[in-house]
Amino acid sequence: MAVSISVVLLLLILAVVFMRNGALKISHALVCMLLGFYLASTSMAPTISSGLTATADLVSGLRP
Repeated sequence: MAVSISVVLLLLILAVVFMRNGALKISHALVCMLLGFYLASTSMAPTISSGLTATADLVSGLRP
């Protein structure tokens, strides 16, 4: 649960930064949001979730 909230916050921050720089328009952000909602309702959702969890575990295991 904490990983998914962190990913959502990270993506939200990136979207805001892109929108401020003019690289991401409102319409593009809405399309990305709709794509996320549609992906969440498909059978790919558990695969995407486990992939993000594995990536987060890998990154958290790195030592500087």
